Amino acid sequence: MASSSIRSWSAKENKAFEQALAVFDKDTPDRWANVARAVGGRTPEEVKRHYDILVEDINSIETGRVPFPKYRTTTASNGTKR
Repeated sequence: MASSSIRSWSAKENKAFEQALAVFDKDTPDRWANVARAVGGRTPEEVKRHYDILVEDINSIETGRVPFPKYRTTTASNGTKR
C-alpha cells in the first residue's frame, strides 16, 4: 500500500476494531477478514497493520519506553487533593 493511501482511524472505527478483536481471537479462521468486515471500510491488511501498531505500542508501554505523564494535582474546594 502506498503511503499516500494511508488514512487515520476514526474513533468509531477504533471502537469497532476493539470490539471485533474481542470477538475474533487469534484462533479464528480468517481473523483479519472478519475484523475488517466488522469495522467496515478497511481491508484485512489495514486492520492487521493497525493491530501490529497496537501491539508495538503496548510493548513500548510495558517495557517502560513510554514515560508516565506528569499529571498536575488539583485541590478541591474542600482542600483535598485530587
